[in-house]
Amino acid sequence: MKNNIKYLAILALGLFACEPEFDNPIDESGEYTSGSADFSTYVAVGNSLTAGFMDGTVFRSGQQNSFPNIMAEKFAFAGGGTFTQPSYDDDVNDSGGFLLSGNPLPGFGTRLVIDASQGGPEPLNVSPTMELSSLQATAYNNMGVPGAKSFHLGAPGYGNIANLSVGAANPYFVRHATSPNITVIEDAVSLNPTFFSLWIGNNDILSYATSGGAGTDQTGNPNVLSYGFNDITDPSVFAFTYSALVDALTANGAKGVVATLPDVTSIPYFTTVPYNPIPMDAPTAAFANGAYAQYNGGLQLAAANGLITASEVAQRTIQFSAGQNAVVIVDEDLTPLAGLGLPNYRMATVNDLLVLPSSGIIGTLADPSNPASINGVGVPLADNWVLTATEIQSVRNARTAYNNAILAIAADKDLAVADMATTLEVLVSGLRTADGQIYTNNYFDGSSDAISTTVFSLDGVHPNSRGYAIVADSFIKAINAKYGSDVPGVTAGYYPGVTVVPTN
Repeated sequence: MKNNIKYLAILALGLFACEPEFDNPIDESGEYTSGSADFSTYVAVGNSLTAGFMDGTVFRSGQQNSFPNIMAEKFAFAGGGTFTQPSYDDDVNDSGGFLLSGNPLPGFGTRLVIDASQGGPEPLNVSPTMELSSLQATAYNNMGVPGAKSFHLGAPGYGNIANLSVGAANPYFVRHATSPNITVIEDAVSLNPTFFSLWIGNNDILSYATSGGAGTDQTGNPNVLSYGFNDITDPSVFAFTYSALVDALTANGAKGVVATLPDVTSIPYFTTVPYNPIPMDAPTAAFANGAYAQYNGGLQLAAANGLITASEVAQRTIQFSAGQNAVVIVDEDLTPLAGLGLPNYRMATVNDLLVLPSSGIIGTLADPSNPASINGVGVPLADNWVLTATEIQSVRNARTAYNNAILAIAADKDLAVADMATTLEVLVSGLRTADGQIYTNNYFDGSSDAISTTVFSLDGVHPNSRGYAIVADSFIKAINAKYGSDVPGVTAGYYPGVTVVPTN
């Protein structure tokens, strides 16, 4: 069976259409005030969203459009001072990616671009040039560390290059930690911020979600040393950690803005691949049904012996028909029937989310010599390719608890709150900005202007430069409302969208 999943229907969209142009509604030649805030030393703390991560990495030109850097440019109109970010001057090819002792660091490759000759995203075909061991040992105003979970920001050794081999250090922090055992938050407060932003917590649930729920929900377990990379952080751990971070940032009287967490399951990484991407004609469907006849019969036997209900029989029955069909998946939450030789199979439903990389697996052959081994049909998709409804609920429960903690701590410290939970979720249906343009999270809607109006980058998780401009504008609105400042807003249309290259 031919793989009919399309990662991006780009070539039909008019790749080289002009970028939209808008008049900036704000006169930046006017006088602006900081209100009760002091922007003279602004420090941003967070993870990849703060660092300016997009298209799968941080690269030199992309980092310039991190939302804190955009905000700092606007703060300059109201007394803001110099804003520094980790140096990417050694990113000669503007590609991102790291070398370690001259060799590419696995998992930290070059940025994604759209190859117009191929019609889809792929890593930029150049060599990375940033040597990780060339340590900068500098505390920067932008202390966003891609991949960091909340408790990582206070973890000694997180920037120690010697800890990379055991997975206890982060390459991004290794580059600029001022000493091997300094923590991220210690480097941040060493700059004596007069104003700060804090946006942390997405990774405490995101890695669980992007792994298809392959990790563990650690709710109720406060021992972070026992956590795996893809686990959900216990909400009590998150609340305790978040409170400590805010205490550190406000210790010298600094004001600031914190941000709530959006629903990670609404990003393109989870909304691009449909649950029913398998086309079949009637003969093919009949053949596929025959392959599952014994499995379906076993379900009936299990029900007759009282092992499962009739409802679960219906849920687990594999039945294809002419037209579009759901993929077959493994669901670990189903009643175990291994004693009867029955695996935990069922067909996906609209309530399941297939992760973006599954687009390259569905419809291909698991065994090239076996035409019946079609992934998603004859070979069910493993747990890591699908976020089930049960797993989605675990993510949302944790996120609700995290946001409740963020709001309570912000209220206690009298801080501004950027409601990113609402801002990014509005993008699902379309967000109209001050310049009149409607932006969305969807490259894949088939419209001719999808490339120029989407605000997510090609990794399906992080905003692109326009997305970060919208984030910055939302933060500024919250700051102005809380502190009586009139920092100018941000026009998203002035920032670049996706990168298209003729060939790669």
